[in-house]
Amino acid sequence: MTQNPRAIVRVGPGEPASDGAGVRLTRIVGTRGLDHVDPFLLFDEFGSDRPGDYIAGFPPHPHRGFETVTYMLAGRMRHEDSVGNSGLLIPGAVQWMTAGRGIIHSEMPEQQEGLLWGYQLWVNLPARLKMTAPRYQDIPPDRIPEVVEPGQRVRVIAGAYSGVAGAAQSLTDICYLDIETDPGSTFLLPLPDGYNVLVYVIAGTVTGNDPLGREVAVDKGKLAILGPKGPVTLLAGAERARFLVIAGQVLNEPIARYGPFVMNSRAELMQAATDYQNGTFAQ
Repeated sequence: MTQNPRAIVRVGPGEPASDGAGVRLTRIVGTRGLDHVDPFLLFDEFGSDRPGDYIAGFPPHPHRGFETVTYMLAGRMRHEDSVGNSGLLIPGAVQWMTAGRGIIHSEMPEQQEGLLWGYQLWVNLPARLKMTAPRYQDIPPDRIPEVVEPGQRVRVIAGAYSGVAGAAQSLTDICYLDIETDPGSTFLLPLPDGYNVLVYVIAGTVTGNDPLGREVAVDKGKLAILGPKGPVTLLAGAERARFLVIAGQVLNEPIARYGPFVMNSRAELMQAATDYQNGTFAQ
């Protein structure tokens, strides 16, 4: 029996925000109106050709209890961290950092002018992996597989699409795809029930259905949250569309969150702060 398409249950824009040393960005998940979408804790878009909006970057800061995924579309960003990793993000590249039990890292622009544009996603870790060893994956553009089909191109960053495995390994079960479709083309992604799905439109418009079967349009700069059952089925509008599909298995665990620390209890948060203050955080 054919499943009904996964319904669009919410559509909306992000909010203007500032992070790091004053980097201007749009916060899509992690706002007052949308705190998180399990297992996704935060989703930001940074994009500007004005150096004052980004040049100060993200100086050294700590993380514990989750993974960060930075996907660069334009510009150059240098990553360095407390366990000796260093990498340069260029257009099309991905930096996947597992903070685990603790890491201190920085992300600084390696340009003085021009467009800097990309996305950062925070993926929660299950309780059993919160204190895992830190890990870093530096994935250049040519290592991200592409699936080219009639009417569309799909970059497989994580998870799998059409039998092709993504370039990144995630400790939480997620799928991260960058899709470009011709006008009027339909994108289809079968997923297990129990995954939350984010769809963020970079260009053009895509449409799906709400829980009552009514058509819902998702325009450029809007986020759609899809329901927990059925395949992802999206139709491109009259223009070529580009959009991100990010799906993740729901953890259904308590979330205790304070700034750069995401644990399961207040006691664990206090321990993270104590470890950081004592200099034992990333050992």
